[in-house]
Amino acid sequence: MLMIRLARRGKKNKSFYRIIVTEKARDNFGLATEIVGHYNPVSKTKDLQLKNDRIAYWLSKGAQPTETVRNLLIDQKLIAGEKKKAPKRAPKKEKK
Repeated sequence: MLMIRLARRGKKNKSFYRIIVTEKARDNFGLATEIVGHYNPVSKTKDLQLKNDRIAYWLSKGAQPTETVRNLLIDQKLIAGEKKKAPKRAPKKEKK
C-alpha cells in the first residue's frame, strides 16, 4: 500500500520535512518513490510547498495520506473533508 507521509530531515531544533510517497512498510529514511513537497514548521511562515498535480496523481492511484499530511492537504484545499486529530507520540520513558 502506498502512503503519502512526512520524512524528517535537518538538524536538531532546525528540522524540516519532506512529503514523500512510499510503501507503507518501507523506512522513512530509505528510498522514496517520489518527493511531492516540503514542509518547514520551524519558520515563522510555516513554509509548505506542494506539487499539486503529482499529489493528485498519487491519490488517484490509491495512495493514502497520513493524518498529518491529510490535514495539510485539506488546508491547501487539495482534498475535501474535515481535519482529524493526529496522534501524539508517547512520552519517553525515564532511564534508571
